[in-house]
Amino acid sequence: MRARPSVIESFNFAIEGVIHVLRTQRTMRIHFAVAVAVLVTAAAVGVSKIELIVLLLSIAFVLVAEMINTAVEGTIDAATTSFDPMAKLAKDIAAGAVLIASVNAVAVGYLVFAGKAADKSARVLDRLRNAPAEITVIALVVTVIIVIAMKAWTGRGTPLRGGLPSGHAAIAFAGWMAATYIVSDSHRFLVSALTFIMALLVAQTRVESGVHSALEVAYGGAIGALVTLSVFQLL
Repeated sequence: MRARPSVIESFNFAIEGVIHVLRTQRTMRIHFAVAVAVLVTAAAVGVSKIELIVLLLSIAFVLVAEMINTAVEGTIDAATTSFDPMAKLAKDIAAGAVLIASVNAVAVGYLVFAGKAADKSARVLDRLRNAPAEITVIALVVTVIIVIAMKAWTGRGTPLRGGLPSGHAAIAFAGWMAATYIVSDSHRFLVSALTFIMALLVAQTRVESGVHSALEVAYGGAIGALVTLSVFQLL
């Protein structure tokens, strides 16, 4: 009869489970990266003890849901060798739990950070709050010109497909930076967050479709954001 594992062995098994999920599940890696970013931001803006507790609980809720989802999927895959509608339903339910946890975490993050981030960013962006739309157009045109020039210089890809840097990512992040500058104070954080998420999704689709590498997308995003920032600062 096999001896029961010691307390230390039990901890090791649990940590191995966490490491396995991190190694094999991209969404878990994303959740961990977001959790680190949230905690760093919380320290930077100085959240209260209660707010920190709520953030930690929301983070733990998402991570636990993701691990349970992975365990359910692994168990079903090991138990079935052919398509089973009930197995699919079980996987969908587990994935739904992760979705609910993630939506809850986003809502908590917004409620905790919205006011604090808006107060800090307002001091930097107030002077350009009423920037004319012409500046946005200029920033986007300059971004396109720089992207095409860099593609011509590197000799890779076309203006609309492939090569260094990613034009789609550059335009997406230029739009994010422009929206952050021109939107009013009361909605700045929300609009900026939404446009930033949209820019990330554009960048992700370029990588997943195989059109660009992660480095090309990163270069494009940096160029778009920095060029737009520079144009707004200068004009």
